[in-house]
Amino acid sequence: MLIVDDEPAVADTQAARLAGHYETETVYGGEAALDRAGPSFDAVLLDRRMPDVHGDDVLDRLRKRGYEGVVVMITAVDPELNILEMGFDDYLCKPVDRETLLATLDQHLSQPREDDRLDEYFQITAKLAVLEAEKPSRQLEDSSEYQALRDRADELQAGLRDAIDDFERIVDAHESIRREND
Repeated sequence: MLIVDDEPAVADTQAARLAGHYETETVYGGEAALDRAGPSFDAVLLDRRMPDVHGDDVLDRLRKRGYEGVVVMITAVDPELNILEMGFDDYLCKPVDRETLLATLDQHLSQPREDDRLDEYFQITAKLAVLEAEKPSRQLEDSSEYQALRDRADELQAGLRDAIDDFERIVDAHESIRREND
């Protein structure tokens, strides 16, 4: 797992929290992440606001060059509606405690995915959960992008409930992750 943050103390703390559970490597900026990230990493924990190359740009460039691993944005940046279009797998607001970090990674890495729709469902519901916690409902109701994503989540949920026997247990575990600040 590659941990990316422009603050070495933050990246090193995240690596220490994952010790014993995941092998980690840390880099301290967006440019270093682009130089290092690749298929040898199952996941990237990516800070969003970095001075050299913004995390949004790192994410976009990684996806454009074919990186298919899990990307978890870990950030102090309040989410805006633009996250609806971003290609991350999960979004956590700093500070992130050890339990949340482990639960998020376990959710994305430990369970074999038999159905790509489940990954899509988790990506969508993570975005919706963060926005619903951080933005006024009126602002979300006025967003056609938000409504389209909400509709897609409902469509996926209906299909997955019929296709996956323990869908409710998997969803409960996903929803138990604290993605937003209190």
